[in-house]
Amino acid sequence: MAFMEKPPARKVLLDDTVPLTAAIEASQSLQSHTEYIIRVQRGISVENSWQIAGLSLPLPPKKLIGNMDREFIAERQKGLQNYLNVITTNHILSNCELVKKFLDPNNYSANYTEIALQQVSMFFRSEPKWEVVEPLKDIGWRIRKKYFLMKIKNQPKERLVLSWADLGPDKYLSDKDFQCLIKLLPSCLHPYIYRVTFATANESSALLIRMFNEKGTLKDLIYKAKPKDPFLKKYGNPKKIQGLELQQIKTYGRQILEVLKFLHDKGFPYGHLHASNVMLDGDTCRLLDLENSLLGLPSFYRSCFSQFRKINTLESVDVHCFGHLLYEMTYGRPPDSVPVDSFPPAPSMAVVAVLESTLSCEACKNGMPTVSRLLQMPLFSDVLLTTSEKPQFKIPTKLKEALRIAKECIEKRLIEEQKQIHQHRRLTRAQSHHGSEEERKKRKILARKKSKRSAVENSEEHSAKYSNSNNSAGSGASSPLTSPSSPTPPSTAVEHAPF
Repeated sequence: MAFMEKPPARKVLLDDTVPLTAAIEASQSLQSHTEYIIRVQRGISVENSWQIAGLSLPLPPKKLIGNMDREFIAERQKGLQNYLNVITTNHILSNCELVKKFLDPNNYSANYTEIALQQVSMFFRSEPKWEVVEPLKDIGWRIRKKYFLMKIKNQPKERLVLSWADLGPDKYLSDKDFQCLIKLLPSCLHPYIYRVTFATANESSALLIRMFNEKGTLKDLIYKAKPKDPFLKKYGNPKKIQGLELQQIKTYGRQILEVLKFLHDKGFPYGHLHASNVMLDGDTCRLLDLENSLLGLPSFYRSCFSQFRKINTLESVDVHCFGHLLYEMTYGRPPDSVPVDSFPPAPSMAVVAVLESTLSCEACKNGMPTVSRLLQMPLFSDVLLTTSEKPQFKIPTKLKEALRIAKECIEKRLIEEQKQIHQHRRLTRAQSHHGSEEERKKRKILARKKSKRSAVENSEEHSAKYSNSNNSAGSGASSPLTSPSSPTPPSTAVEHAPF
């Protein structure tokens, strides 16, 4: 197959979910404009940082007169810094390709659509029955995953979606096992998994084809969005925020938990649950993108759960991500931050109970419940599922062992990252505490007390010496005699020779 013949050269695999932070370090006046120099850092390591220049952003407002004044430039720098902070802390904006290209041009200079088209074109050389209708630009959040609307030449009315994805940093399967497992995906039959029509892979990427669903995903339902629109347009600034009905929450939640349990029992790592990875088919939820874990792609919520050391297995990652999904179904939007201290009023206290078990401070600190435990909770335990389709997904023993080892490697990288974040957070807290105004005052007071104590001790010591000296002089006691055998010490006088 042509798609398998010439994979692109291996390259460094970046984790695109590692947050980029940006701080404006300085400014310089260049003829008729001011250029701001930005220090960008990937993750927590100061060593992994670089400078970029030439910032041009629409906020804050421009000034026609006096725009080169030092005060105005400093004020504008503060406004631009706030703007950068908003962008880099917004979960959707921070993962946007335009933001990545601006802040990290060295690592995001490639034309990913062009790369995908080249790979897809090679595939079509040996599979002429498929035809591209149109590219679906930016419908997903991943920079290195591209989508195309397809059709079969002898069935022109039937629409399909082709997805092409590059490898990620968690790809630990051997090339042979990776390709075998990708090709197994069309054989996976489950009432709550969206069927894969065709799948193939080479050493650097994978290509899958599924039926196109006009209704879109669960996230499209929540946000009243059109499936073909770009991800940022669909979900970046929703016009109306409204959660789902209680019965929908119960039914969809139960279906998703059932398929998670099925995958966990099979030893198949998932770790990619979010509302855009759940396809709606009538009143049925079907999970998407099982290939992501095989490709080694990082999770949508990785930057969130990497903060909590107790969320350190793919099973616990799925449960935590289910909490995010349940929150979004309930309130029509994702949580502002995690952990969540208090939850808004919900259609049922049973919903809040599940949210508390997956998103609260206590849950993030002590660990996630199992999927089986969630299924037993009142919100889902009385939901009746009427499907008669029997799940099928036969994985050979050798590939099961390969999956187990890959899963352990994925979890090991996560644990190491969590450890580094935890140590960095402790160090930052200690430095912040040490440098706080209150601590500086305490240190000054202690230093003053120590100085006074030393002064008192020196004074007492001086008084004691003076008293002993007076006592010795008044008693008439003589110095001890020198032994006759002792040599006479030499004179300390120094004679200066004349020049």
